[in-house]
Amino acid sequence: MASYRTSTRGRLKGARRIAFTFDGNRYEGLEGDTLASALLANGVHLTGRSFKYHRPRGILGSGSEEPNALMEIRRDEVRRQPNIRATMQPLYDGLVADSQNRFPSLAFDVGGVNGLLSRFLTAGFYYKTFMWPKSFWHKVYEPNIRAAAGLGRAPTEPDPDSYANRFAHVDTLVVGGGAAGLCAALAAGERGDSVILCDEGTTFGGWLKVESTATIDGVPAMSFVADAVSRLAALPNVRLMTRTTAFGYYVQNMVALTEELTDHLANPDPLVPRERLWQVRARQVVLATGSIERPLVFPDNDRPGIMLASAGRLYLNHYGVKPGNRVVVFTAHDAAYAAAIDLKRAGVEVPAIIDLRPSPDDALVREARALGIPVLAGYEITKVRGVKRVRGVFAAEIGTGIDRQGFDCDAVLMSGGFTPSVHLFSQSRGKVTFDEALHAYVPGENAQDCASVGACNGDFDLASAIASARAAGGADDDRSVAVSGMAKAGGGMAGATPAAGPGTFGKAFVDWQNDVTAKDIRFATQEGFRSVEHIKRFTTNGMATDQGKTSNIHGIGVAAVELGTSMPQVGLTTFRAPFTPVTFGTIAGYGRDALFDPTRLTPIHESAEAEGAVFEDVGNWKRAWYFPRGEDMHAAVKRECRAVREAAGLFDASTLGKIEVTGPDAAEFLDLLYATPIASLAVGKCRYAIMLSEAGYVMDDGIVARIDEHRYHVTTTTGGAPRVLNHMEDYLQTEFPHLKVWLTSITEEWATIAIQGPKAREIVTPHVGGIDISPEAFPHMSVAVGTFMGVPCRFFRVSFTGDTGFEINVPSPYGRAVWDALRELGRPHGVEPYGTETMHVLRAEKGYIIVGQETDGTVTPADAALSWAVSKKKADFVGKRGMQRPDLVREGRKQLVGLLTQNPLTVLEEGAQIVADSNEPIPMTMIGHVTSSYWSETLGRSIALALVRDGRALKGRTLYMPMAKETIGVEVTAPIFFDREGERLHG
Repeated sequence: MASYRTSTRGRLKGARRIAFTFDGNRYEGLEGDTLASALLANGVHLTGRSFKYHRPRGILGSGSEEPNALMEIRRDEVRRQPNIRATMQPLYDGLVADSQNRFPSLAFDVGGVNGLLSRFLTAGFYYKTFMWPKSFWHKVYEPNIRAAAGLGRAPTEPDPDSYANRFAHVDTLVVGGGAAGLCAALAAGERGDSVILCDEGTTFGGWLKVESTATIDGVPAMSFVADAVSRLAALPNVRLMTRTTAFGYYVQNMVALTEELTDHLANPDPLVPRERLWQVRARQVVLATGSIERPLVFPDNDRPGIMLASAGRLYLNHYGVKPGNRVVVFTAHDAAYAAAIDLKRAGVEVPAIIDLRPSPDDALVREARALGIPVLAGYEITKVRGVKRVRGVFAAEIGTGIDRQGFDCDAVLMSGGFTPSVHLFSQSRGKVTFDEALHAYVPGENAQDCASVGACNGDFDLASAIASARAAGGADDDRSVAVSGMAKAGGGMAGATPAAGPGTFGKAFVDWQNDVTAKDIRFATQEGFRSVEHIKRFTTNGMATDQGKTSNIHGIGVAAVELGTSMPQVGLTTFRAPFTPVTFGTIAGYGRDALFDPTRLTPIHESAEAEGAVFEDVGNWKRAWYFPRGEDMHAAVKRECRAVREAAGLFDASTLGKIEVTGPDAAEFLDLLYATPIASLAVGKCRYAIMLSEAGYVMDDGIVARIDEHRYHVTTTTGGAPRVLNHMEDYLQTEFPHLKVWLTSITEEWATIAIQGPKAREIVTPHVGGIDISPEAFPHMSVAVGTFMGVPCRFFRVSFTGDTGFEINVPSPYGRAVWDALRELGRPHGVEPYGTETMHVLRAEKGYIIVGQETDGTVTPADAALSWAVSKKKADFVGKRGMQRPDLVREGRKQLVGLLTQNPLTVLEEGAQIVADSNEPIPMTMIGHVTSSYWSETLGRSIALALVRDGRALKGRTLYMPMAKETIGVEVTAPIFFDREGERLHG
């Protein structure tokens, strides 16, 4: 096969030769090639098949805009990834690539028969075809549609690679490493800003890599780039990131980046992550994302060998690869003349420049003709010869069609102008405006602190782009640069050429990947669609993996002509993240396998395991459920309950959420976040506190302990810890930013051991250091800092069982040792460890609620019999106004009550519905439900808690639970069943 590599052009001279495989055939490229440039160098233009018609397709572009050359890259059967753009895949030694969407081979694809049926497969045909007969949908249509859907083969084996995740905060994030991005980063970096400069390519330079004669201040453009990169690399406050795509721009200047770490390596280190997700928060974002060249929409414009003019120049001037030996240039923009001139000077024959414009730039025309290149102004391509590779074109004079000429060629370079890459700007919620001269949208009003510079801002003058970039980076001077040798930027068009206009036949493609033609766009308008969003969905224009980077503007242009309106009236499709496809591995990061839903173990877990504990999942935590001694759960729970009530029990409470709230305004802050009064809490005291949502419903509860004047130890429910911390941070940052408060999660810092029961004080007293825990000196709801068994501790006197109780918080590394020692010391006293099931029984005997069990997101403090915990004096707190809504204070709300079954041996089912009249016909009126139900070994009978409509007014009444086999009668009581006076609690 002939080589298309030229020795007179390119920047890879002397590079190492690299072997690679495409569709089973072995080829050679150079180090620094992309897969696309290496294939072109070997004369391979046919690289894939289109999605719907299976038409032969070749390389269209040179970057992330590529819609055609999608490959499966395979290291082995496990490490294979579909839909990789050949234009973005760096070549490495031994790379194996396969084309997609073809069977049995790329050259002979039986799916090509779809092209013969194209008249029946017009846009939206599936909306009208698959409706009848109705019985066919599940058995015929859906299975076949699903089998045909998608591009490439999804991997079936688990991904063996690892992925990483990092967060970064910088002063300036610059997206795009062309001339503008480099200058913006230099200006910001040299003034001392922390800077990240990222670019999706393997090297910096952007458009300057396309140019062959450009100079900046008399220095060759790529030498200018090398100097800028060297200066940036020398700055310790600047991070340079190639192969890194900014794919999403979110609120508060948070930009998501995906960094490819190993996909360019032949033998990557298995310990190195394959990709890394960066979540960057920047004070300012500078967008220097450049522009995307538009193709031209003319008949058979999709044949292999037809590509963008800028892509052809890049392959020639940077990679040293000729797009063909005889190349026709078809254009509506000045920049394509530079492509023709570069090709001619590199020894490539250029039969003609065909320019849609009747009067292109005179200087360009003269320069081209001086090199012997014919220029046909006011002409267009009307027909393309060749199927698997372009073999020639026919051109005709626009309007008259009198002069028709044919040209043999093996490649066509085309240019319809340039579309500023406003994707990230639009994602930032910035407003775009339509530029008539560019036939495209440009950034308008900013929504966040960002600046668009260079081509992405519609500025195609390099000197002007550099000046605006330096200003965006904060340069102290307004120094300008002298630029020469750049391709001119003038002209352009949007929509179809006349040969593909209304009333014409043939396929003129707007969207290469989804096989959307100009005729399809026009058909959508004839079907009544007017909005570009509706046209997009009817035709699928812009819905492929390239997200319409080369097709959107043309689609809008075709629709505008057909509708007789302007492009802005048709509208612009929404730019959504990601800018280019992102792997699931990158998004998941570490969150896979065991880390997908991490299992959290307390410091005491192994001791509980050694005692034979059965565990239950509570959120991410493994908690000891009960401790069997050769018995079933019910017998174990009865034994554990007796031990707590008669002697003492040990409970691992380490999973409780713990948040340290510090700062001079901590008391004021907590007073605003909790409905319970906190500011009046004295140092050394605790208080049960409830947290409400803005709507006035119970959100969480826990103990707030004042350790010292400006330090609080706040506990939350086990499952509610992240939610509560997020709630606090949200209000601190958005509603109360003036308060000097710091929030720290300390859940893992402290192991919490609860010892509850009448012998608890007797057991712990000898081992407490620096604290008098006598009943008089250390009453219920006290806290102190001291030592326990010689270990620093925060010592609480609190109880969730109703008995005398203490919670001993020691540093987590000491948790197991303290537990084990306390367990041995307690054995002579009858101390037993108990689990969460026993804890539930004991707390229910005292009527203590569990958030999420006695509450469901619609329960108020009054409903839960917690009005006593709500401040009557505070001027404001979160949820105060919500609690006062008429619906939350009306009669008929469900209220927490206790239930005693008529048969004390009957244990109710949790969730059972309650009715007032057992004889009421179905459907019966449900007035409540059981929230908690247990056998109480202490009371020798069953007990239950329930939410019942106007429940407190029904005390003493008999209600009923209709069950499948029987109707159970219950007496409504107060929700406290044990030690109602609190004598044991305060003893």
